[in-house]
Formats: sequence, C-alpha cells, structure tokens
Amino acid sequence: MIRTRALRKTFRTREKGLFGPRAVKTAVDGLDLEIPAGRVTGLLGLNGAGKTSTIKILATLLRPTSGTVTLDGLDLVEHAREARRRINLIAGGERMVYGKLTGAENLRYFGHLYDVPGAVLRPRIGELLELVGLTGAADTPVERYSRGMTQRLSIARGLINDPAYLLLDEPTLGLDAPIARDLRRVVAGLAAEGRGVLLTSHYLTEVEELCEHVYVISDGRHLAAGSPAELKAETGSHRSVRVTVTNPSPELESAVVDFALRLGVRAELGAAEQGGLLVTVRHPEDVAGPLAGAIVAAGGAIGGLEVTEASLEDAVLALTGSTASPAGGRSAVSA
Repeated sequence: MIRTRALRKTFRTREKGLFGPRAVKTAVDGLDLEIPAGRVTGLLGLNGAGKTSTIKILATLLRPTSGTVTLDGLDLVEHAREARRRINLIAGGERMVYGKLTGAENLRYFGHLYDVPGAVLRPRIGELLELVGLTGAADTPVERYSRGMTQRLSIARGLINDPAYLLLDEPTLGLDAPIARDLRRVVAGLAAEGRGVLLTSHYLTEVEELCEHVYVISDGRHLAAGSPAELKAETGSHRSVRVTVTNPSPELESAVVDFALRLGVRAELGAAEQGGLLVTVRHPEDVAGPLAGAIVAAGGAIGGLEVTEASLEDAVLALTGSTASPAGGRSAVSA
C-alpha cells in the first residue's frame, strides 16, 4: 500500500514579476491518502487543487516539504531509488516517449533505465505491445503514430518495470472514445491483477466506472472520501425522476406531495414544456415505478417519464462549493 500522512508541499514564488517579493504557495496541505494494491483509487478536485503535485510526490519527482510517504512500509524520500523500481507514472497529454525511436526501441530504452534484465525485457516488450494493441507497429517510428497509438505506447512504457503501483494523471486526455474505452479496460485489468492504481481524470464517468474509492481535495486539503455512491449520497446528489402529467388536478398534486413525504423527500411541481404538470422527485433509490403508480392511482395520465442518474460531477461540485461545469471550461473538475 502507498500511504501518505500529513503530506505537505510548498513552493516559493515571486509576486508581480521576476523582481517581485517572494511568497509561499501551498500546493498540498496535510493530505492523508491510501492507495492499496488491487484497487483503482481516484483523486478528484477542481483545477489547481493539488492533484498533480501529489502525484509527482508519489512518483518521487517532487520531495514533500513535510509529512511522510511510504510504499509497503518503504519511505519514498529515504529510499527513492528502490521505490522507483516498484512504481511508474503515466501522464496524458505529455510526451513520455521518443518520436525518433520505434515503439519497441522506446520500450527497450526505458527497460534499460529501470535495470530490467535483458532476459526478462525481451519477452516483456512483446507482451506489452500485444497488451496495448501495437504489435503491428512495433518497428514503426513513434513520430508516425497517431495520438491514440502514442498514448497506448505510454501505457506500455508505464508497465515496462512491472510496477506494483501505477500513477495515472489524465491518461485518456484528448483520446477518441473507442481508444479511451480500451485504455479503461486495460486499467481495470491491471487492478484485477493486484496492482494499485491512482487515477486522476477530467472525465468523471471514467472515475465512476473504474474507481472503488475516491478522495476529493481542494487547495491541497482533504474534503471527502468514499465510493462514488457514498459521495453522491453524502451530498444529496440523487437520481431524478421527472413525470409529465397531462391532466393535472389539485387532488393529484396533493397525492404526489404525500407520496414524496412518505419517502422523506420533496416533490417539485411545475409546468411541463408541452403543457400539463411536470413532477420531479429526487431520491437515492429508483422510485420511477412507485411514483408512476401513485400518479395513476390518483387519476393522472402520464405523458412522459424520464430518469436521470445521480452524477459524481454534481457531488464533487457540491463538495467544493463550485457552480462551474467540468465540461464548461471555466473551473474544471478532474481527478
């Protein structure tokens, strides 16, 4: 298990240009995290929350200002060289392979950097190229690869040292949907094999699909932790059932309100776009059938029914106190 305790990272910066006064910026502020083997763990927060700084510390690319980081009991600061043999980092959107080398040459080069013995490295290169679907492009220079092929090679590069723990920082950033889906399948398989995975991603549906446990941070500090379902329940981010009633009446409205009260929630009543009454009930369970039954029992005629699942995006935005949409480009949520 990778475990952090009271992890803190500060940077000294200059305000107002090159000759301005120095200031201290806190990127990570007292984080406690656990990334166990055999699980995909998510790290979420708005842009600037401290996610990338945290991952770089775990990858031994940054030294923490204070606090501890251990990998299966091994201190990552005191034993960084040994720890690097057991971890690897894959960052989407960054050049992590060399364009002039072929796919196989890249894997051979990075394998030597990790001191992988030649007898082990040769078959591993073939196995990894097959895993990411690049066997046919093994001898093609990477500068001729598509972006998706390059990112798949980066996944293979991240596995060249057979790491026990894999750190993924936006691994599917900018990839086409089919390629991103294939990479998610690879990541899920790695966790099933017993590897520990830490994932950040702007695509929260990706996090919901892969992560059993999620940490939410803001300004480098811990906000919440739990499964995606637990985070949604904690913030009241429930699924919504919307029913259009074509022949509303005061008696029907009263029946709907009473139905919702029995569930411990509130019914929202408003005008439907095509006329009639729009009834909205939000609840963690699927109440579409019982709600429709209550409406029909009260003499209502249903003109339409829509169920919207609760969103992890809504839960994270509620926790961070933001109204910005991850897709809107203002203040994006990412893992």
